Amino acid sequence: MTVTLGPEVLFQYYRFSLYNSPFTAHDEGCAIDLYPESETAPSPVAGEVIETKTVEAPSKPYAAEHDHLILIDTGEYVARTLHVDPSVEAGDTVAVGDPLGDLVRAGFFAPWVPNHIHLGFRTHEDNPYRASGSLPISVEAELSAVPWDGTGTVTDAGKTWVRLDAPGHPDPGNRFAGVESGGGVLDGGFPHYDGGGVLAGGTCAELADRAIGTLSDRTVSWTECTVLANGTPITGVALFCGRDRLGVKLVDYEMDLSVGEEVTLSIEEES
Repeated sequence: MTVTLGPEVLFQYYRFSLYNSPFTAHDEGCAIDLYPESETAPSPVAGEVIETKTVEAPSKPYAAEHDHLILIDTGEYVARTLHVDPSVEAGDTVAVGDPLGDLVRAGFFAPWVPNHIHLGFRTHEDNPYRASGSLPISVEAELSAVPWDGTGTVTDAGKTWVRLDAPGHPDPGNRFAGVESGGGVLDGGFPHYDGGGVLAGGTCAELADRAIGTLSDRTVSWTECTVLANGTPITGVALFCGRDRLGVKLVDYEMDLSVGEEVTLSIEEES
């Protein structure tokens, strides 16, 4: 059983990812992270709010002390969202796009991860409170797979991340795009999370012309390796589907790259 999200849901958000997370809820693409353009979270589903619940989150100096779970009965499934401080309550009815509340910067996030909505689906018979066990999610939207040779220039930078100008988005605002892998789109945190995925029918897991893992269905087990930017090891590459712009995002706990710097990515397999 798979839950499909179409363009009317996805185009509310400037970015989405099924695999770019360290948490088991995302295993095999069983959850999706949706990135709104504002701090108010537009609902990705329609239905009746069953419950809102405050939950503990890992303690991080940059994060809120608590997170929040919102359960919504869509009729067919129970949708569970996290990382939103709810402005709704049990018994409320919401439509797709209605505000659910304000985004929460949760301790579940790595420091380079922007605020977003976590979404998963359960059958009515399943426990909605467990972190894992959601249904697989598929995206029904046109995805452009854009080749990337591992080079680019830094256009934006933070303490723990930089964004490159390459690859460019082929059709900003009109479709989602991601880094090409075997004809599909590569998704996930490479290699800093346990694995990733290849969306839109890709046949292998490759990055910058290098094989980087073993593909099973759409899920990838990364090869044990180190990613280097200009010869210096970094934590990895954050891969996702972007609506308005693309550009590879490099991440590290102490990023030592600056705007305007030219970057060449290399990958070294561990022996």
